[in-house]
Formats: sequence, structure tokens, C-alpha cells
Amino acid sequence: MGLLSFFRKENKQPPVSLRDRGILVFENTSEVIGAENVLKKGGWRIRVMGPPPEIRTGCDLVIEFPLVSELEIVRTLEEAEITPLQVVAVSDGLLEPVNVFFTTDYGEFVMVQAANMKITVDKRDLTVVNISGGGCPDVPYLAAQMVGRRLDQAPEPRSIGHTLCGYALQLAFEEITRKCLP
Repeated sequence: MGLLSFFRKENKQPPVSLRDRGILVFENTSEVIGAENVLKKGGWRIRVMGPPPEIRTGCDLVIEFPLVSELEIVRTLEEAEITPLQVVAVSDGLLEPVNVFFTTDYGEFVMVQAANMKITVDKRDLTVVNISGGGCPDVPYLAAQMVGRRLDQAPEPRSIGHTLCGYALQLAFEEITRKCLP
């Protein structure tokens, strides 16, 4: 292993425990999406979560990150001209981010909800049987493009949607894919 490979981000990210996490709070969902894209592209291990009630600002999402990497992550976001409203340490279960996923097993079907969007799949053949939720204008289009297709053949919502509902559906799609596909 070369000396330079020791300094890559992947090696500087220790496992995240309850004591060494932070959350980035943003003004709006567009900033969360932009920050998520920048940080994932940079190789950071982050999660989009629901904000704890104590710091909710109107945006329904925050980014959880390894606190030890705070300076580098904030610097990366500043270079991309994305500035969080707050950077908060999560300590001892206080200010715990909320999971944005809810899974319901209906026997032959499984549904994953992310924020206000839901995707339901037939567990027998992995066919998308329903897309629901939200109030954005692209939800009917997303449903028309995805319902009736196998999960592994349906288009990713991010590739065809352009709203917060499309983004939430993408999160639900990724979660149900993780649960259903090997």
C-alpha cells in the first residue's frame, strides 16, 4: 500500500457510533440534495435523515456524518458553495436524527415509505404494484413509469422525477431495493 493511499477519505472515516456523529442542518431540501451529491461524490459516508424535533427548521431532512470529519466536510461544502445553517454534534441520544424510512410488510407485499412517498412491491416477483403519496405534479408520471415493472427494471425516480416527491421516492426506492434484491 502506498503512502498516499493512507490519506484517502475512505481510510479517514472510522465507523460511526452514537457518540461521534454530527448532523448538518440546511435551509431547504434543495440544499440537502446538493450537499448529499457533493459529499457522496467525494466518498464520504453520510446518511440523509429526518431532523430531530429540537432543531427542525422547516426542511424535512438533515445529513448525518462522522463528526471527526466535520472540518473537511464543511470545507468540501463551502467549495461547492453550499453552507449549512447549523452543524450539530449528536451526543448521548440527544438530538437524535429520525429515520425517514418506514417499512410495512403486508404478507405478499412490502411497502417502504420515505418522507411522504411510498412504494409497494409484490414480494413474489418483485413487481412494483403501487406508488403513492406526495402532492407534486410528477407523482402520476413516476407511478406510470414504475408500476407494473420489476424492481430491478424500473427506472430510478431520480432519473425521471424533478421534485421533492421524486427525491423522497428515490430514497424509498433505494431502501426497498436494498431490502428486496440481493
